[in-house]
Amino acid sequence: MTVKNKSTPIGRLRRAPENFVTQQFADEVYEHGLNETRRGFLRKSFVTALGATAAGSAIAADGEKVILEKQQWQTTLGQPVAARPYGMPSQWEAALQRRESPGLTRVSAASVAFAPLQGFFGIITPNGLHFERHHQGWYDIDPAQHRLMVNGMVKQQKVFTMDDLMRLPSVSRIHFIECGANTGLEWGNVAVPSVQYTHGMLSCCEFTGVPLSVLLDMCGADLKKGKYILAEGGDGSGMTRTIPMDAALKDVLVVWGMNGEMLRPENGYPLRLLVPGVQGVSSVKWLRRIEVGDMPYATKDEAVHYIDLMPSGLHRQYTTIQECKSVITTPSGGQQLLDKGFYNISGMAWSGRGKIKHVDVSVDGGNNWRRARLETPVLSKAITRFNLDWVWDGSPGILMSRATDETGYVQPMIKQLREVRGTRSIYHNNAIQAWKLDTNGELSNVQVG
Repeated sequence: MTVKNKSTPIGRLRRAPENFVTQQFADEVYEHGLNETRRGFLRKSFVTALGATAAGSAIAADGEKVILEKQQWQTTLGQPVAARPYGMPSQWEAALQRRESPGLTRVSAASVAFAPLQGFFGIITPNGLHFERHHQGWYDIDPAQHRLMVNGMVKQQKVFTMDDLMRLPSVSRIHFIECGANTGLEWGNVAVPSVQYTHGMLSCCEFTGVPLSVLLDMCGADLKKGKYILAEGGDGSGMTRTIPMDAALKDVLVVWGMNGEMLRPENGYPLRLLVPGVQGVSSVKWLRRIEVGDMPYATKDEAVHYIDLMPSGLHRQYTTIQECKSVITTPSGGQQLLDKGFYNISGMAWSGRGKIKHVDVSVDGGNNWRRARLETPVLSKAITRFNLDWVWDGSPGILMSRATDETGYVQPMIKQLREVRGTRSIYHNNAIQAWKLDTNGELSNVQVG
């Protein structure tokens, strides 16, 4: 840190409001879409919720007697050991939840619950806050009834039980999973007010499982003629994805563990695939079958969905890599700086091609950039936390971060991306995110460049 002037006051930050969208409004958006009128209503609802949050902050600020006088928790007996056999967050953190976004889908069983990135520290996503993306809802499957088949161009087709798999030598690796549609609402214009909804289809965990290469070797996969694998999920949507053989042999895992415990049901319990660095749909949940083949399978989820509509009207297919990307999570949209003084600008950076090399931060809309600190560990195809010391003098500004990965790829401005991709895409938006800072300290989503 470089806080050298001890007289510089440390600024206070007000959190962004939660759950500011009514169910009636959400239903209207599901039915009719998010037009400019509804965008305005969404912003108005957000501002109203900001006011309610501000009132709570003012009351909490007057609290000297909590240190001068003994409190109830200092004079009474607390909860016993194992009062909660499986630990739960504090009641005071109850607002930090995964949440749906209005207008994204019509059916909750085929929707997204966004991770609250604005409340995270470090690089690991808590299991209970890992983002959700389902195509036909989730099930809590009995692991004793779950099977994994490996077939196709192999010498011996096999069916594995969970016990079979978990007896194999396992590895644990930290990787991010990002939906290909993350930040997709921002392609056309500013659509949502906070980082939870702009970038919340992103999580990073320690995953435990067996390398897929081990299972392919056990089955005698034909590595000369077999150029691809097909991964099939066990949910009602019949999710299937083609994965090149070189990726399958490199770092793809068949996983059952997440952050030291078994997968959660909504994240694929008891078994899922993990394909590091590519769009999350390839990390098929409730994994039930791996087939070895000699050509891409062009399944329904590859020919109709998760493709990029180009300005020419053509679709790009199998554009799976999640390119280098970053976002400032604090201060960010919906939050407010309550004082002039010192603040820690913090955020996340990641790349599907490897490690983050460096992150630059601008507070004036890209006119000037400063190099941020990368906090360790800096891992391949994982989130990297960055921080930058900053003193706010009360001036308006625009906060942005720009990541560069170890291949030399630099995160683009939205204008640069649109020049190549147009404005009709849904997937693979890795443009620089900007947060507008007003003189009253409020931050909002804005597009620059």
